Amino acid sequence: MTDRHHRNAHLRECFDKGKSLNRFSFEKLPKAFIPQSVKPYLYQKDKDGNRGIHADKYEFLVYRLLRNRLEAGDIYVGDSLRFRSFDEDLIPKDTWKRDQQKILQDIDAPLLSRPMTEVLNGMEEELEAQYEEVNRRILSGENQYVKLSRKKSGEISWTLPYVGDEEAVNNPFFDEMPQIHIAQLLQFVDSRCQCLDAFTHILQRYVKTPLDRHAVVASVIAYGTNIGLGKMGAISDMNYQTLFTAANNFLRPETVREGNDRVSNATAKLPVFRHYNIDDIIHSSSDGQKFETQIHTIRSRHSPKYFGLKKGITNYTGVANHVPFNARIIGANESESHYVYDILANNTTDIRPAAHSTDTHGTNEVNFVILEGFGYQFAPRYRDVRDKTATLSGFKHPSKYDAQFLLKPSSKANTKLILAEEDNIKHIFASLATKVTSQSVIIGKLSSYARKNRTKKALWELDNLYRSRYLLSYVDSLRLRRNVQRALNRGESYHKLLRAVAYANAGRLRVRTDLEQQLWSECSRLLANCVIYYNACVLSQLLEYAERKKDFELADRIKSISPVSWKHVNFYGEYNFRDPGEIVDLDQLVNRLAALEWNSADSKQPN
Repeated sequence: MTDRHHRNAHLRECFDKGKSLNRFSFEKLPKAFIPQSVKPYLYQKDKDGNRGIHADKYEFLVYRLLRNRLEAGDIYVGDSLRFRSFDEDLIPKDTWKRDQQKILQDIDAPLLSRPMTEVLNGMEEELEAQYEEVNRRILSGENQYVKLSRKKSGEISWTLPYVGDEEAVNNPFFDEMPQIHIAQLLQFVDSRCQCLDAFTHILQRYVKTPLDRHAVVASVIAYGTNIGLGKMGAISDMNYQTLFTAANNFLRPETVREGNDRVSNATAKLPVFRHYNIDDIIHSSSDGQKFETQIHTIRSRHSPKYFGLKKGITNYTGVANHVPFNARIIGANESESHYVYDILANNTTDIRPAAHSTDTHGTNEVNFVILEGFGYQFAPRYRDVRDKTATLSGFKHPSKYDAQFLLKPSSKANTKLILAEEDNIKHIFASLATKVTSQSVIIGKLSSYARKNRTKKALWELDNLYRSRYLLSYVDSLRLRRNVQRALNRGESYHKLLRAVAYANAGRLRVRTDLEQQLWSECSRLLANCVIYYNACVLSQLLEYAERKKDFELADRIKSISPVSWKHVNFYGEYNFRDPGEIVDLDQLVNRLAALEWNSADSKQPN
């Protein structure tokens, strides 16, 4: 029996029998695993001078080493999602060997459709030319936005200027909009895209209870605004029992998500939507927003920066052209970078981003190659881009590059390792695409420094090449940096809207379970989605009016207005759901707005 098996069996016997380690003699305790550096702190002598082990410290050491081995992937727990063997997260090897070609044909992943040799040859040609061109533009002064300075040692240093302001919300244009109550707004949205039809009864066809649209709207607002069903029953024309029954029967994360998809898809079909494209493509972004929880669940974690001594969660959301296309709740302690691919891969709307941005928190060791592999251009914003350019990778030894280059590789890519691990890399991509397990778990294990093997190192090498290509473009192109900033600003604007929506109880969540946290996330997203859709409807119809009149100045101003505005939407007060009033007459509203003279300078803000 090995020392590890002997140690495990011994401790299992101790704990099963409820025995203290103090009752075992020094000779019977396994000791071969004890690191030499900790022995002085662990060993002790009794009053008779006999050598022994401090039992409590010994037990603590075992737990610490066990944790380290679990994190490193040296020890597996089959029943655990996080700590089971990485191979168990992938398509079974027998299935992969037998059906590899069929699996790859069914997956829409550009990187998998080409031999790795061809991918690397194309990357080498592009990247090496890029090193030459980017450095030439910097040294010649053609790239005027890179500021050069010479140190006393004679070394040339460079910096990039800060790009971008905060996204404008609550555009002055919406000052002219009449006030509308949130219940009335949801009635308008439902009349146009039937989003409430997504709320099916939990018993499906086995029950004939009709959908009470008013009660469902009230329940969605109660959850989304954080008011709660009890308080909503006290301040509305519906009693608590009616709301409780409607919420239990019709409100589930999947039904609210379907309602969100209907609103998002309807927004994407509006004429103004395509004018929100950045460089003629849909450029999305994702970011997390922290919310304190008053009732703690397993996802509620400490984050002193945001919650002090309290706990909270992160609402991680993807936003494309101002539309929140997907969201999920994660722990405040979890890395947002593990969910970037997840938020895109599980997008169930018709909105398909071509580029995706995050801040520095969204980057890790594999996201460039993973997103590239599935057809997305990953475009993060780095806090300090100079630090990142110090780790560039290339296809030649660093000494082979021009000594005057300011941007050159610090290492040569290990292409032999990448080619040797081609099959395993494609196995991982196929497993992500077929969703055999949670994508965030696979990404987390791949990007972890503790868990290393040949396949992971090969994937990191490939990721370094794609990251190097992006960093060179990022330094070279002011347009790219501005586009990234615009995409991220839209995410920040959405966060402000969501804060305004979930206003009750100072934004501190009072739901009791993880499921209710996800339900709150979807309901608050639905309310925000409806506000954006309503605004986009007004802007679209006004845009069509301006184009019919051939008023191109007015049309340009409308295209520049962000639909993220809530100053004309009333979330507060007493609620009257049974009789919210007449549905908004959009034609009449647009005619009134078109007749107004609103200041072009105030209205023209970046969208």
